Amino acid sequence: MKTNQEIVQAIYEAFGQGNIPAILDHLADDVQWESWADNSAQQQNVPWLKARQGKEAVPEFFSIVGQLNLTDFQVLSIMAGGNQVAAEIIVETASSALATSFRDEEMHLWTFNDEGKVTRLRHYTDTFKHIQAAKAATTVPA
Repeated sequence: MKTNQEIVQAIYEAFGQGNIPAILDHLADDVQWESWADNSAQQQNVPWLKARQGKEAVPEFFSIVGQLNLTDFQVLSIMAGGNQVAAEIIVETASSALATSFRDEEMHLWTFNDEGKVTRLRHYTDTFKHIQAAKAATTVPA
């Protein structure tokens, strides 16, 4: 069985190939995607950071991200401890749908169950950049 860290690496590799079904295979059926009690990006309706519950809701995230025209996506490092894995990420977009571009340094926190399935993902971002980009959006669905 792969380690949680190896699973996260495989998820990012699948993302780079546009292989969303491979990503979904690593998710628990009841995954919490962007589940927060208080998140300013969600309060401002940033569509790609919206809370999603369950594996069947996650493809919408990738559909929206696909419209952002990522010009740079780098996994700088991946670190693991217990049932969690954190990844240091650089993401840059230049999308006509956003009518703006932004570059962000993020942390992605992945939580796993005992079966090696992702039960939660949270993006730790510069929410101001994401809010401004969402406000400038012309075609990205809410």
